[in-house]
Amino acid sequence: MQKVALVTGAAGGLGRSVAARLVEAGWRLIVTSRDGERLAGSYGDNHLQVVADCSSVAGSRHIFEVAKAQQMLPTAFAHCVGNIRLGALHRVTEGDFAACLNANLISAFHTLAAFVGALRDAKSPGSAVLVSSAAARIGTPNHEAVAAAKAGVEGLVRSAAATYAGNGIRINAVAPGIMDTPAATAILGTSMGRDAAARQYPLAGIGSADELAELMVWLLSDKAARVTGQVWSMDAGFSTIRPLVR
Repeated sequence: MQKVALVTGAAGGLGRSVAARLVEAGWRLIVTSRDGERLAGSYGDNHLQVVADCSSVAGSRHIFEVAKAQQMLPTAFAHCVGNIRLGALHRVTEGDFAACLNANLISAFHTLAAFVGALRDAKSPGSAVLVSSAAARIGTPNHEAVAAAKAGVEGLVRSAAATYAGNGIRINAVAPGIMDTPAATAILGTSMGRDAAARQYPLAGIGSADELAELMVWLLSDKAARVTGQVWSMDAGFSTIRPLVR
């Protein structure tokens, strides 16, 4: 039987890159987004496309109900939903903070719960990879909301990995620095902003969605069969080393 993978946030830059690499690796796909037009624009008539808001229990469960109706059980799950909400703590509105939590943490919690529930019902092993951020690992100015949300993702990954290891379900995360995707347009949209962002990394430059997607797909594969409960940094050394000042 062909393996089935679920990609949430599939209409975004990272989601599209992950989906493309999963197809190259021979996976059959379920792709989701809140925006059906963007989803269809990204994939045409390919893959099982599900319009759902996975920041709710009902939305997350809907994905797996549709999959079951099509006799598809995803055994790999890449959660690519998220946003970047920047601003000092005293300037972040209640609405912005709620939106940041919903996109980055609440969606991960509910969709991961639905995923492991489906696998447990089917008595099947599987693997999931979620997306954290370098901002959850080292203090950076004006990142309080997204840092809090992504730190929650890391805690979720470690605890869930412990809970479901006995079921053969592996759960990991990746923690990138800034990537050249539409979500980062507010930061990288000008040459000045792009240059400033690139210079802050020990290995100077801006990361790409394709680079991160390759790591995520590896973590989902059997090649990473002994890896669970880990958060893999891909941030050019930003969260762990200080370069020499020249």
